[in-house]
Parts: sequence; C-alpha cells; structure tokens
Amino acid sequence: MIEYIVDDKTMNAEIFLSFVKQVWPENYDAEKTRTALSRTLNLTAYDDKRLVGCLRILSDGYYFGTITEILVLPEYQKQGIGSRLLQLAKEHTPTMLYFGAQPGLEEFYEKNGCRQGMQSYTIIRKRS
Repeated sequence: MIEYIVDDKTMNAEIFLSFVKQVWPENYDAEKTRTALSRTLNLTAYDDKRLVGCLRILSDGYYFGTITEILVLPEYQKQGIGSRLLQLAKEHTPTMLYFGAQPGLEEFYEKNGCRQGMQSYTIIRKRS
C-alpha cells in the first residue's frame, strides 16, 4: 500500500537523489539539492520505506506557485501515484499553480483537471 506524506520533512537530499537518479540520471550536487528541498513543499509517495513518487511545490505563499517537478519511478507509473500527488498538490497549495509539462504528457494532466494555460518561455543559465 502506498503512503502519501504532505510536507515530508523526513525526505533528505540523499533519499531524494537516490530516487531522482532512477528517473533522471544526472550528476546532482547534494548540498544544492538539500537547499532546494528546504525551499519547497514536498509531497511524497512511499511503498513501505521506498520513495516511489515526489511532487515539489515552490511558492511565495500568496501570488505564485509552481510545481518544480512531479516524478514517479518508472515501475510505479500508471498506478495512480502521480494523479494522487497532483490531487494532494491541489488540496495543499496556498496559491494557483503554474508548471511546465514534458511533451506527450498532456493527456495525464488534462485527465487530472489541469488546464493548459499561458505559453511558457525559458531563460537558460549555465550551472556553475
């Protein structure tokens, strides 16, 4: 049975990095990840003690909020975990949420009550 936690304070950078590398294999900085996690509302899904899904919300608490990412381990996808995380985000966000979606996932977001909004643009800054 999947357990969901809103504002998961027990998830640390090590747990998150072990999880995220299974979805997006990259080299991540542990200290910067720790800082990033401390600045977001972290909604998590665990199968026993294994992190299998995570949605992070960054918000100013009044005007603006964004979903920085919604991730579910590949072997747990299409089991309703992402949908439940989105529902929890809707229930616990202090603001309207804006977010970008990878092409091809539009149907997932639309079936979960998300509406396509404004066009987005990207300013890319090289990481140091």
